[in-house]
Amino acid sequence: MASKETIWYKVLDNKKELPEGRVKTVTAAHKGICLTHFEGKFSALDNKCPHQGGPLGEGSIENGMLRCPWHGWDFHPCTGLPPGGYDDGVETFEVKEENEAIYVGLPEEEKHETTVSDIMVETMVNWGVTKVFGMVGHSNLGFADAMRRQEELGKLNFYGIRHEGAAAFAASAHGKLTGKPAACFSIAGPGATNMYTGMWDAKVDRAPLLALTGQVATQVVGTGNFQEVDLVQAFGSVAEFNHRVQSDSKHAELMSLAVKHALLRRDVSHLTFPDEVQERKAKDGAKPQTPEKRITTMEIAPPQQSVDDAVNLIKKSKRPVIIMGHGARFHKKAIVQFAESLNAPVVTTFKGKGLIADNHRLGGGVLGRSGTPIASWFMNESDLLIVFGASFSNHTGITPKKPIIQVDFDPLALSKFHKVEVAVWGEISRTLQIFDNELKGNTSTIDQTDEIAERWKIWRDEKAKRLLETSDKGVSSIAVFDAMNELVPENAVMCVDVGNNAYSFGRYFESKEHDFLMSGYLGSIGFALPAAIGAWTAVGDSRPVVAVAGDGGLCQYLAEITTLVKYNMSVKLIILNNHELGKISKEQRAGEFDVWKTSLSNPNFAEFAQSCGAWGKRIEKQEALVDGMKALFAEKGPAVLEVIADVNLI
Repeated sequence: MASKETIWYKVLDNKKELPEGRVKTVTAAHKGICLTHFEGKFSALDNKCPHQGGPLGEGSIENGMLRCPWHGWDFHPCTGLPPGGYDDGVETFEVKEENEAIYVGLPEEEKHETTVSDIMVETMVNWGVTKVFGMVGHSNLGFADAMRRQEELGKLNFYGIRHEGAAAFAASAHGKLTGKPAACFSIAGPGATNMYTGMWDAKVDRAPLLALTGQVATQVVGTGNFQEVDLVQAFGSVAEFNHRVQSDSKHAELMSLAVKHALLRRDVSHLTFPDEVQERKAKDGAKPQTPEKRITTMEIAPPQQSVDDAVNLIKKSKRPVIIMGHGARFHKKAIVQFAESLNAPVVTTFKGKGLIADNHRLGGGVLGRSGTPIASWFMNESDLLIVFGASFSNHTGITPKKPIIQVDFDPLALSKFHKVEVAVWGEISRTLQIFDNELKGNTSTIDQTDEIAERWKIWRDEKAKRLLETSDKGVSSIAVFDAMNELVPENAVMCVDVGNNAYSFGRYFESKEHDFLMSGYLGSIGFALPAAIGAWTAVGDSRPVVAVAGDGGLCQYLAEITTLVKYNMSVKLIILNNHELGKISKEQRAGEFDVWKTSLSNPNFAEFAQSCGAWGKRIEKQEALVDGMKALFAEKGPAVLEVIADVNLI
């Protein structure tokens, strides 16, 4: 076999960059080289110590020997041979000098061979998982390199974040908005455990998510190796599909099943990749898979008996009210059309905010603790509740004292907490088609449109009175949301945090063509900013993305403002800064406790944003609020508006 051609790579522009008696790590093609300058000669050695792969270029020459920085093994700086006649020397390469520059000669690189990671990443992309949020590190490099190849082909986007928890929240938000999974990506050990909260957020809010984690090499599992955590066991409670990838796994099939479970179960899938498996050559003939003929339609029709029972109740009803939860978000058009056929008010849960516009003639706002008196009025005055995709949480407060028809794709969600008159198991849009066919206009409901308009007038008059409440301590929340009602683009994706800011948001902000993302059942502060990252990757600049956060939640992932800047994400972040965990103070008072440990010491968030490279402005007086918000939305790139708020004016 003919010897391979030697390729010369410049590793130093000028030999003076490496003084006599020093060593340095350089790269030639993809090869790490330890370059030495010893006794007037430049030499090139493999940068990996044969002991544990320590970087020799970070070592030093002591007593005429090159010493590994990790464990002190010695090698001759020119020959790479160890003292004492041992046979664990280091490979050396040719070196030449030209015009004061130093070149290293290496054999022509082998053509890249398809790896296990290549097969799995391409399968993932084929199934539609094309957005990945995470952090590249030492135990996931092989998989990361496979993703790099797909990104260079324009098939995948990887977003490097500052904290893996933000990556999981971003992936969760992407799933909530689109119904399709994105991936979060981490190293073994602490990187993986950092994703745990965001994974749970996706799970309890029924958002598809794919978690991908590196893992220590299989040969050291169980030995207490550095960053070793049994991730399959650790994620056993959160991941519906949860497996370690092995050398002899059916790799494409494993990835296909992971994505399929996330999609169909609306749940979390997790795969963990031991270090040595990631770079293993794929099996001969291995090919990535696609979802073609692998996934079924979800248009499940309900049983006829439950249809008959539901239709009979609707025919008898005079004042039905329709309640939409987060689970109905991809069927909102069909539900609103159904409501229009009945002239029935439509109210939503907080997670379902925006599924019907508040300016729609049948829109009744949000029900429950974060809601409006309009929604609760119509629920109390109704003679039938028709509930789509809602889970009957305490936060929402759907009364069990009214006759209820509940429609959901998940049979376990039906009658979960108490009996309902009719539980309808089926896909919502398909169920509505059947309802329409069965009813055929044979309803006797009254038109509640005028009453809805009247209740909105009462509520808006009340909001106008509250708007007059001012303070020298800061701007009121209602003033912030009143300005947002006027200035936020009508089709924005709104990302909400947890706390007093969220309660005020649900109550005072009037939805139009907006989508809303929040940490619903988990209720985790810190959600808004990472969620905005996930939302922006789904819609790009085709729709505005707005995040609303309190100071307490924002500080958990404050550094992600640098992520907005890095990828030029045109997210608009509005911060209500009251220097307090205001919701907790309120709960302490309600529980007749002393207010304790809820005050906060904050940076100037506007100046912090500017230091990150974003636009930033601070508002301290209510009269400056509208102009400040106009300036925020006039910005093209990432922008932050900090509003000093009075904690007592919510």
